[in-house]
Amino acid sequence: MEHYSQAAALPPKSGTKAGTDSGTGAAGKTGNTGPLVVVTILFFMWGLLTSMNDVLIPHLKAVYTLTYVQAMLVQFCFFGAYLLVSLPAGMLIRRLGYQRGAVAGLVVAAIGCALFYPAATSGYGVFLFAFFVLAGGITVLQVAANPYVTVLGDPRTASSRLTLTQAFNSLGTTVAPTLGGMLILSGGMLSAGELAALPTAEQLAYRAREAASVQGPYLVLAGTLLLLAVLFALARLPKIVDAAGDAEQGRFGDLFAHRHLVLGTLGIFLYVGGEVSIGSFLINFLEDPKIGGMTAAQAAHYVSLYWGGAMVGRFIGFAVMRKVSPGKALAFNAAASIVLIAIAVLGGGKVAMFAIIAVGLCNSIMFPTIFSMALHGLGKQTGQASGLLCMAIVGGALVPFAQGAVADAMGVQVSFVVPAACYAFILYFGLKYADLHRQ
Repeated sequence: MEHYSQAAALPPKSGTKAGTDSGTGAAGKTGNTGPLVVVTILFFMWGLLTSMNDVLIPHLKAVYTLTYVQAMLVQFCFFGAYLLVSLPAGMLIRRLGYQRGAVAGLVVAAIGCALFYPAATSGYGVFLFAFFVLAGGITVLQVAANPYVTVLGDPRTASSRLTLTQAFNSLGTTVAPTLGGMLILSGGMLSAGELAALPTAEQLAYRAREAASVQGPYLVLAGTLLLLAVLFALARLPKIVDAAGDAEQGRFGDLFAHRHLVLGTLGIFLYVGGEVSIGSFLINFLEDPKIGGMTAAQAAHYVSLYWGGAMVGRFIGFAVMRKVSPGKALAFNAAASIVLIAIAVLGGGKVAMFAIIAVGLCNSIMFPTIFSMALHGLGKQTGQASGLLCMAIVGGALVPFAQGAVADAMGVQVSFVVPAACYAFILYFGLKYADLHRQ
């Protein structure tokens, strides 16, 4: 999840290029610490908000006695926003400007969080609407805020600033499951059988109590986002302008002539889908008596390890890929993921538990590596191609459905063959373009 914001750093609309106007050159050298802190907090917050879904999915599944497919509607609504909101977000930001666009994104995300309060007494459908609104705000925020990382300082150190902000984004995804486990899951959840055994009145009281447990945490998040909106509105930021270049890039349909871009787009779709699927089912998997036999609150800590592995793996991957081609590193990590998932599906106990958690470590380099390989050699079409790749993030909305269907039919443990199939394609893509950087 922390990787997806890198895509948004590339504009969703064709022909847009971030830059500063002539009146803001001095801002790149002095007075950037405060604004950079605010931007970095934004990265942390959307990492945290996205990863909280992995806690809420099993929670809502238990509260409303959902099937796995029904529970995956959370990710469908959340990641569907990437597909539906990205292009309108680009148009909104062209109208409002980048700074006011970021403020608008924060306000919309705050409204999404606030909607969790009435959702707790209104049913699952309102929760799904709240997820969509929240994700829509985050999408606008990402499109608007990412360019500031490059303009808040010396252009020569832009990559180091992006690394810093991405590290805090990863920190958000790592902290969220543990935090959510303590605040939302600490009361314990009844199984479907235990809930069915209660009298009707007690069932209703239980559902109301458990649904209400999300109200406090999400009101705090709403307030935090509104505070950040005020800080971002007051911050003295360089003005980012767009350079027109649409006419030079050609038709959008021309992109599909580039086979490596088409396969890379499918790779992004399957990677995001596989990574999100694993995170979504992890708590239910660890609750299985044959695997971890733990409570949902205990399992949430291990979801943090899954996302934390991706954060650690980035630093390892940064060092390794200085000597190993991106394609080969990608293929190795995909192959390792398939082996680890096979161990988790066929094994049991702590071996299976830590095997599936270790997939997070392998995920670390995949998104930026697939993204950069897909854009290789596209020249003036890079802006349009990046928009296509951003839309492929909708894999996070659709692949969990496939795993949910398998989980309902054959059990959670077997269902991990779905993300394994996703990694099989990524293995193929890495091997096929192992020497792409030399071309």
